[in-house]
Amino acid sequence: MRIEPYLMFGGRSEEAIKFYKEALGAEVAMLMYFRDCPEPECIPPGAGDKVMHATLNIAGYTLMLSDGDCSGESSFSGISLSISTQTLEAAEAVFGALSENGEVQMPLAKTFWSEGFGMLKDRFGVSWMVNVTEPQG
Repeated sequence: MRIEPYLMFGGRSEEAIKFYKEALGAEVAMLMYFRDCPEPECIPPGAGDKVMHATLNIAGYTLMLSDGDCSGESSFSGISLSISTQTLEAAEAVFGALSENGEVQMPLAKTFWSEGFGMLKDRFGVSWMVNVTEPQG
């Protein structure tokens, strides 16, 4: 069994895909637009060029996303995605990339459990926790 996050971007999926490719090195494994749906009744009005489903591979893990109902609204409350790195340098790079045009909620800093831990919301409102999991020399 695997648990894989599936995020609904309300019409901003292509922008999110580009951002996660740059920030996290995501690779697109699958990309399907609403216009590709063989059942026209499943296409929200004016959504033909919006993402019906996408699968991203990020460091061996899967993140799926869609434009959902293409309402222009998305809500990611009550959940955070967590990234674990083995070095503080890697955590700083990921934290910096994800927080660009986002909101830092807790700056990346040393804690009693880690050489670096921080929390942020990216430019889409997705909450992230970045944590160094390996002890530093």
